[in-house]
Amino acid sequence: MLAETEQANWEVDLTSLLDELSNVQTELLDVLAAKRESMASNNVEQMLDLHPRAEALCDRLRSCHQRREHLLVAANEQGLPAENLGSIAASLTTARRGKVTKQMTAASARMRLLQHQSLANWVLAQRTILHLSQLLEIIATGGQLQPTYSRDEPSDSRGALVDKEV
Repeated sequence: MLAETEQANWEVDLTSLLDELSNVQTELLDVLAAKRESMASNNVEQMLDLHPRAEALCDRLRSCHQRREHLLVAANEQGLPAENLGSIAASLTTARRGKVTKQMTAASARMRLLQHQSLANWVLAQRTILHLSQLLEIIATGGQLQPTYSRDEPSDSRGALVDKEV
């Protein structure tokens, strides 16, 4: 079992990391919502303005990941279970574990929400691309879609490079 000061140090380290992760996740949810709004309203300027903020959040997320890795290495060196942050938290006393466990649960829920919001934005982008490609096809064909194959008439388009001219 860890000494009381070591318990306090691990609790501070874990809660500090989880606080930063929580802030990053919350800001990332805001950015995803703003991106979705700008895609829906076709506001390209706003999308471009969001890019530096998103990049900064990615950097902060990388920093959280590095801190997590350092904590796992330090835990392993001290002989603590170091499979994940939850295993480190489980090695704390029940009194110290409570806040950390709540933060981990909240971070996990926000991560699922981030995944859902990212997927929603991806779907919106894909539907926009599909819509634009359909518009381009209508413009290119003048709105007169020609069937590729027909039972009654031969196709007007020929493979000029392959077919022998008649």
